[in-house]
Amino acid sequence: MSERETWATRVGFILAAIGSAVGLGNLWQFPFKTATNGGAAFVVFYLAAVVLVGFPAMLAEFVVGRRTNVNAVDAFGELGHRQWRVVGGLAVFTGFWILSYYNVVGGWVIRYVVGSVTGAYFADPGGYFGAVSSGPGAVLAQAVFLAIVVGIVALGIEDGIEKATKVMVPSIVVLMVALAAWVTTLPGAAKGYAFFLSPNVDTMVANAGSIIPFAVGQAFFTLSLGMAIMITYSSYVGSDDNLVFDGGTVVVTNTLVGVLAGLVVFPILLTIGAEVTSETGGAGALFVATAAGFGSVPFGRVFGVVFFGVVLIAALSSAISLLEVTVSYANDNFGIPRPYLATAAGVGLFVLGLPSAWDTAWLTWFDRFAYQVFLPVSVLALVVFVGWVVGHDAVDELTRGTEGLGPVGPVWLWTLRLVVVVAILGTLGLGINEMFLVENADFFQPF
Repeated sequence: MSERETWATRVGFILAAIGSAVGLGNLWQFPFKTATNGGAAFVVFYLAAVVLVGFPAMLAEFVVGRRTNVNAVDAFGELGHRQWRVVGGLAVFTGFWILSYYNVVGGWVIRYVVGSVTGAYFADPGGYFGAVSSGPGAVLAQAVFLAIVVGIVALGIEDGIEKATKVMVPSIVVLMVALAAWVTTLPGAAKGYAFFLSPNVDTMVANAGSIIPFAVGQAFFTLSLGMAIMITYSSYVGSDDNLVFDGGTVVVTNTLVGVLAGLVVFPILLTIGAEVTSETGGAGALFVATAAGFGSVPFGRVFGVVFFGVVLIAALSSAISLLEVTVSYANDNFGIPRPYLATAAGVGLFVLGLPSAWDTAWLTWFDRFAYQVFLPVSVLALVVFVGWVVGHDAVDELTRGTEGLGPVGPVWLWTLRLVVVVAILGTLGLGINEMFLVENADFFQPF
């Protein structure tokens, strides 16, 4: 077994965790989930889910990782509960499942960066998306994106992931702030802000059952929870780091970028007169309608390059974290060099992602399964384990390095045991209903 790597600096860990969280979940998923689920009503439920469910669950993953200093599967055995290793296995599988179609979207982004430079999508944004989103071209673009991810992970923790995210994360934040400032000059900015920031109480009440599963799922997805990422990353952390501060930094920065994405996308959509409804959802919220916006505003080609360049950086920062989960497990258990492990995992991901690359209906199916079933089940199992099985030992681990924060440990533990568990159970029930039980259930749609 090779010697286990660690982060060179604490800042490296925080930026890597932020880089994992700040990805397509913010810049692709968040705008279209907002568009399809009631606009500002979705934003309200999402922010509540981040604070009440996502942040405590993230700290639970941090505790497991730092307490054991091993991969997400073996961590449960290190804590003396080998029968719970299946929870880590589920999280690794969930991350692998998500990355299989995430790479496909990453390939789309590469095509849109090129399309912004050449202006290829300006004349017919819908036709351009149709041409690049499925079929042989999408398969090839998926392979290119995946090759970049494999190359970074193959270099290791310090030389690959840490160095890459130290450049990526500040670039994302700076460029998103610049884009948000630019869109204030667009004629549709006020309407876009109203749709994004002014919740309708009637919409929230009437559609809570369908909005909540996606809001909680978005919180899990965008905070990289339920995929073993935060367990894996925190397993490389020093014993005296303040996990509460580090987790709070990740949550705040991630939420800021998500809000910035909404402040950029919706003014563009309203400027070109797009109807921001359920029909604006799916990939169209970012790739079709936003591309159309760049094609019709001053200096659109320049800002198109910047915007899709930011999306590409964010996609890469999250994808490398998802691949690292699988590589970390194999690296801890087998004497195989990291480059071979990353390459082998990449081949498996390419094969699993072929249906999503060939037909966007399958990509949607994979995505809905992740949001409505795999992520809530994975997070629920971890939270039950940390809250009710590990219990006060988890509090001891969390409070190391948190002097001066008072009774944060007990409050966090009971929040996990009660608020988070109940919230996830409710979300899971609603998600299973949408996936399997209602008329035209999501599970059957691609068949």
